[in-house]
Amino acid sequence: MAHPLRQHIEEVISLTDAEFDFVLSHFEHIHKRKHQYIVQEGEIVNKEYWIIKGCLKSYFVDNTGKEHILQFGMENWWITDYESFVKQTKSKTSIDCIEDSELLYISFENRDKLTTQMHKMERFWAKKSKIGRISLQNRILSLLKNSTKESYDLLLEQYPKLFQRVPKKMIAAYLGVSRETLSRLNS
Repeated sequence: MAHPLRQHIEEVISLTDAEFDFVLSHFEHIHKRKHQYIVQEGEIVNKEYWIIKGCLKSYFVDNTGKEHILQFGMENWWITDYESFVKQTKSKTSIDCIEDSELLYISFENRDKLTTQMHKMERFWAKKSKIGRISLQNRILSLLKNSTKESYDLLLEQYPKLFQRVPKKMIAAYLGVSRETLSRLNS
């Protein structure tokens, strides 16, 4: 059976065995327990993570102590603080594990080296970046034009398994509503 990362990459580009071995040699494998951080606000992020198994959240805490979830990450998703990763500036977000997680990561230097040496991977990440921008645009549009109920229903339709893995208070923090408001939507 093919490596899950290879299957993921080959949704966009094809690789020979030697090419995939070369790609994989740029990654490191790690396990993180539930509640462990992979990114903490204020640090310079040097890694981009691909989720083999588990569920993570990217978030920030405002001045009042309220948590705002920007993104969830599940199997076959990429996650990091992209501004910090690309610009090598301090992270504005934190990312931690909602579940025990198995991840691959690539450092900023290895990703730069890999895309320079293997233009197929440059195309792969360009396409993944475009898909990410589309997702972000759709999330912003949903927040701006949909009612809370419509945003909730859309999230449930797009990611039904998320609701089995994530506490309702996190869904509420993602939608920007209180847990009580979310509970009324389920009534």
